[in-house]
Amino acid sequence: MSRNVNWDEQGNWEARGEWGTRNSAGQRLDLAHWQSRLDDLRAKHHVPAASLAILIDGDIHELASGILHRGTGVEATTDSVFQMGSIAKIYTATLIMRLAGAGQLDLDAPVVDILPEFTVADPESARAITPRRLLSHTSGLTCDFTYDSGRGDDCLAKYVEAAKGVALDCPPGEALSYSSIGYNVLGRIIEVLTGKVWDEALKDLLLAPLGLDHTVTLPEEALRFRTAMGHLGEPGQDPDPAPSWDLMPRSAGPYGRVVATAGDLARFARMHLAGGVGQDGTRILSEEAVARMQRQVVDSPDKWSVSADGWGLGWTLYDWNGVRGYGHDGASIGQYGYLRVVPSAGLAVTLLTNGGGARELYAALYRELLAELAGVRMPDAFAPPTDFPVVDFAPLVGTYRREGVVITVTERDGTGHMVYEFVDGMKDFSEPLEIELIPVTETVFAGTGVGAAFSEGHMPVIFSALRDGTGCVYIGMRCGPKAA
Repeated sequence: MSRNVNWDEQGNWEARGEWGTRNSAGQRLDLAHWQSRLDDLRAKHHVPAASLAILIDGDIHELASGILHRGTGVEATTDSVFQMGSIAKIYTATLIMRLAGAGQLDLDAPVVDILPEFTVADPESARAITPRRLLSHTSGLTCDFTYDSGRGDDCLAKYVEAAKGVALDCPPGEALSYSSIGYNVLGRIIEVLTGKVWDEALKDLLLAPLGLDHTVTLPEEALRFRTAMGHLGEPGQDPDPAPSWDLMPRSAGPYGRVVATAGDLARFARMHLAGGVGQDGTRILSEEAVARMQRQVVDSPDKWSVSADGWGLGWTLYDWNGVRGYGHDGASIGQYGYLRVVPSAGLAVTLLTNGGGARELYAALYRELLAELAGVRMPDAFAPPTDFPVVDFAPLVGTYRREGVVITVTERDGTGHMVYEFVDGMKDFSEPLEIELIPVTETVFAGTGVGAAFSEGHMPVIFSALRDGTGCVYIGMRCGPKAA
């Protein structure tokens, strides 16, 4: 067991090692305890590997547990890299805000002013789509359009061209509807304004200035490091290695492929906590840009799928009984990541995993960590109440539609029933899902029969309305307006 004692400029001592850390504020961070909790919860929830980083008072503490690949038995270490899925969106948002701060981009100008080739199935709506709406998921653009435009440097340009015929989930500015397409459009804007492909702009403007040398975007770059393999399987059992490390094309980068260590993700978060300045004093963003990203743009009707109370310019926003926070979740094939930041406590916590009950591990671990280190009480797991409220399903019955999906809601003997069916370009994605709706409130329901991919057990199904009064249903943060 080792212990290193150092003195800071104010004469406060700081001890690092297996005994834990005492920072200058006198708060004790028992690293041995959190290593034990990470080990125990990871094993309990059948997560092959997990890497945890805790940023508190400017210092980052990194822990790892488990194995990166159940087929090879390679041990997870703090320098192991994981796919972070949609957490990539925050990196893209940060680049956009840097360009806006430099006067190169007007967040409220139509996207077509920068990308004349940009359009959607409803061309008249295209001029109402702005970078601000793309950042806050209020553009109306649908989410799930995966298009393999090749490995060339023109992959994003080809992606934007191919997305021209994609329908909107709802009119621009009407509602929040989570959109990966929107972040690829932002990625293409970055390319046009910088003259660099998105990957290179990310490295030159963000990764290199922050010293994030264990953060990459391409599979061949990830091979330089100890790399986590995703795992898939039934809930409550040890999962098996996924059939492929990554099924996403290169064009998915701006919305879904940044690969990093938990520590590098925490270093990225530290820049935001520090008002846009890196640890060495390099300014990445202005303080105003950092604040704008954290300022709520839109409320989230679905407060359960990704724990979102609202959305800023890139960040998911949380309200834990009056304690404000921000962060983002991400998922790829069998890999899941979680970032939570509590500005009032100077705290950021990052967790990267490679399969199994990752959501349950995150929820249990973060409830303990945020409570002890920031006084935060996270919400309980989403679940139906013991006594179900009596709900009039008649106003909710009907057909709802968004790009690639038709949702049919019916009533059977006083019980709500939903069929979630993939159509058009997503027709072969999955068989139709039969979902029973258990009332939580008059507009919020717990969906059964679809596993625990959402929240920690039941799938949240939320009925709401657009600004013009049209009914809609939210599933997985995606808005489906009522069609009939």
